Amino acid sequence: MTPPLSSAYTIDEQPLISSGLIYRLTAGVAVLAALTVAITIGGRWLGEKISLAGHTADTKPITATIGEDTLRLGANTIRFPSERVSGVAERVDLYLTWPQMQGYSDADRLRFDDISQASSLVFLQLSQSTMSRDMSGRLEPIYSHLMEGDAFAGPHGLTAHRLRADAGYNGEVLLTAPRAGEPDYVVRCILPSSPDQATSGDCQRDIKVGKDLSVLYRFSSHQLGDWQAMDAAVQNFVKTRLVDTTGATESP
Repeated sequence: MTPPLSSAYTIDEQPLISSGLIYRLTAGVAVLAALTVAITIGGRWLGEKISLAGHTADTKPITATIGEDTLRLGANTIRFPSERVSGVAERVDLYLTWPQMQGYSDADRLRFDDISQASSLVFLQLSQSTMSRDMSGRLEPIYSHLMEGDAFAGPHGLTAHRLRADAGYNGEVLLTAPRAGEPDYVVRCILPSSPDQATSGDCQRDIKVGKDLSVLYRFSSHQLGDWQAMDAAVQNFVKTRLVDTTGATESP
């Protein structure tokens, strides 16, 4: 007769995988699934933020008061996110497509993101005037005393003037052109040795608009052939966004 097995040799008939382990595995799978969804959504959101790189296609109006002048500007024309708030501002930086004079849009995304296409943009900086004369007004009293050597033919019918090395203009030349009934056109540029070395802002000019607003605009030397049209377009863009004391824009 076979003796009964002692308790020490009792066969363990419990399941190999406990219900507790199954619960923990199920919970782990759920957590991983939730993380996957979060990463997918978060990655898409982050990707969109990176691709926008601070741009916005939102055209909501931003009202900025700079000194004595108030302007109403589309948010998509304002270059830096920190400046897309209404109120008093020391300055506002804008960027616009040339020649359309439009702000950022999804259709023109590459023109703002691709450095090779940046020469088709115009950059504006609006601030309160610190000088009584704009660049054209400074030609005779200031710039004429900083020139050295003879004037020479510049691009697109402009006359070029070298500036003294000790004047602090770092290789810039002054380009001028007479205008009927107006002061001479004046712009400072760093002219590239070859066209492929031009940058998006190697020329700059400032003008006065409104009551006391200085508009400094920068553009590529590639666009010097449009100097007359660009000067008029920049003035018109700013003037039509000035707001009078009654809250109505000066121009439709």
